[in-house]
Amino acid sequence: MKNIPTVKLGIIAVSRDCFPIDLSKSRRKAIVAACEKSKIKIFEAPTCVENEKDAMKALDEVNAAGVNALVVFLGNFGPEGPETMMAQKFGGPCMFVAAAEETGDNLINGRGDAYCGMLNASYCLNLRSIKAYIPEYPVGTASDIAGMIGDFENIARVYIGVKSLKIFGFGPRPHDFFACNAPIKPMFDLGINVMENSELDLFEQFNAHKDDKRISEVAADMAKELGKGNNHPTLLNKLAQYELTLTDWYEANIGAADFAVFANKCWPAFQTQFGFVPCYVNSRFAARGIPIACETDLYGALSEFMVTCATQTPATLLDINNSVPADMFKASGIKGYKLTDLFMGFHCGNTASCLLKDSKMQHQLIMKRLLEPNDEPNISRGTLEGTIKAGQTTLFRLQSTADCVLKSYVAQGEVLDLDPKSFGAIGVYAIPEMGRFYRHVLIEHAFPHHSAIAVGHAGKVLFEALKLLGVDNIYFNQPAGSIYPKENPFA
Repeated sequence: MKNIPTVKLGIIAVSRDCFPIDLSKSRRKAIVAACEKSKIKIFEAPTCVENEKDAMKALDEVNAAGVNALVVFLGNFGPEGPETMMAQKFGGPCMFVAAAEETGDNLINGRGDAYCGMLNASYCLNLRSIKAYIPEYPVGTASDIAGMIGDFENIARVYIGVKSLKIFGFGPRPHDFFACNAPIKPMFDLGINVMENSELDLFEQFNAHKDDKRISEVAADMAKELGKGNNHPTLLNKLAQYELTLTDWYEANIGAADFAVFANKCWPAFQTQFGFVPCYVNSRFAARGIPIACETDLYGALSEFMVTCATQTPATLLDINNSVPADMFKASGIKGYKLTDLFMGFHCGNTASCLLKDSKMQHQLIMKRLLEPNDEPNISRGTLEGTIKAGQTTLFRLQSTADCVLKSYVAQGEVLDLDPKSFGAIGVYAIPEMGRFYRHVLIEHAFPHHSAIAVGHAGKVLFEALKLLGVDNIYFNQPAGSIYPKENPFA
């Protein structure tokens, strides 16, 4: 995964000058030891902060060490002015946590009152308009706080990635998928750079790579990945030419950003001009941490990238596509879910091979129906199809409304080990109370059909990353018995 940030954690302890400074220092050292035990690398700033001069010295220490995600630790009550000033001047994601008292045998000289100090820290963060990550219960022992730091590392990776991202778009968003069309100003507000280009720009660069000497090497790598699933070996050189086109565009145009993703128009003119569908190439980029969203879905590409940063595994973009037939549900013997908790997630073939069972290159059936209904598949070839592997999953999307307000949803569940009996990259998904979530979040709040799909449960990380980024409208699937604001209580 070459396209995601490397998080360098650092910890600065703070101490109110009327409390024993050794209390903060010893508790800081215990946290660092607990992190090492959990294989979490963290830089320990030697300066313990009591005043503003200490704060500037400690910041110099973490900056010199290359720290890009800062833990501010209240080993005792702490000075709310200097400690929050550090967060203001640091420039990257910050977490605030506080020490729990350690023993009832030492509550005179060993009492730090950090529980109280955390209240003042949060108050002062608000005064300075600073968004910091504060865990659900931010007070703990060394081992507790090491666990919180482990979460923060993933949250910080999402935050840093978004703040250093560029999104390449190729082609106008398709009229027939107008739902993918959303204002891009909120992306710039997040610090993202968007570079929109014509399909002609892409086609010109593709043609310029016709005789690229690297084509045979990339085609051989494709053949190795596909193995027995290489159903269209004569197509690989064209696909390799396209992959090199995108790779070179990425490297030549990433500019001031550290990371980049794509959102490319992929039909219907793409097939007639390029001579294939781009799905398999898209899947290979996703495996490298560079999602390529279909249908010029800029927010889909952003959502996939955030999922990739949160999990450090490839994401995919699927349609929340079709219901599961009742006879399939009954025959499967599935326990613990209702029929309406299930749906099929589908896309033409953009999912990385590592996420699929028995992946194989196929033709895109929908495009064949449209463009070459009476012929053998030719320009519709190039998908990667297979059943998505069973396991835990998270649905996620960050989206702008028409009036430039960011909104998002997160829902956790699982991919079932069930044959979807259909085509494409597809799986049967089970999300608790999906039917109600579908109606009262996805439909009620006008989310489009594309969802970024994570391997594993990433809801905790994504939810906190959204808050840190300043996204206020975050929806999730309500459990049974807890109704949505506009859900009919009499239905």
